[in-house]
Amino acid sequence: MSDGTEEAGRIEEATSTVGATEGSLALALASSEDASPDEGTGDGRRKRRDRARAHTISIRRLSKSELARGKMLYPETDYWKPKMRSECVDMERPCPFVSCKYHLYVDVHPVRGSIKVNFTDLEVWEMTETCALDIADRGGITLEEVGEIMNLTRERVRQVETAGLAKLAALTDVARLKDYVF
Repeated sequence: MSDGTEEAGRIEEATSTVGATEGSLALALASSEDASPDEGTGDGRRKRRDRARAHTISIRRLSKSELARGKMLYPETDYWKPKMRSECVDMERPCPFVSCKYHLYVDVHPVRGSIKVNFTDLEVWEMTETCALDIADRGGITLEEVGEIMNLTRERVRQVETAGLAKLAALTDVARLKDYVF
C-alpha cells in the first residue's frame, strides 16, 4: 500500500469508530488536510471529500464528570436572545445565537439530546451562512447550494426533501379523512 491509501484508511477508521475520541477526530481532520483532495488512486475509486464531515456527540457517551465540568465552565445564564423572526432579521451576521434552532452550526436532537456539529472545520464566525431563515427568505436554491450550506451531499438533500414532501402529502390526506370522523 502507498502512504496516501494507508493514511486514508487510518482517517476512515478513526472517524468511523463508534468510540472515537475528539483527539482522534482532530488527528484525522489534521492529517486529511495534509493530503491533497485531488490525489487519485488510479483504480476508479472515488476521491476523498474536500470538506470535513459532521460530528455527533452523544450525551450518553459523556461521563458525569465531563457533564459537571461543562456546567462549571459554561453556566446557564439568562441573557437576551430573539424569540421571534422579526427580532433577529436586522441583527448582525453571522448570527451569534448558536442555541437557536434555526442556526446551522449545531443541531440538537429533541429526544436523545445528542449534539451534531455540522462544520467541524470552521468556527461559528467563519461561516458565510448561519441562519436557515435567512436562506429561506432568499427563495429557492439548487440542491448543490443547499448541500454546501448544510454540509450535506446533493443526494442527501434530495432524500430529505422527498421525505418532507411525503410527510406533507400524508398530512393533507389525514385532513381529508377528518371529514368522515364524527
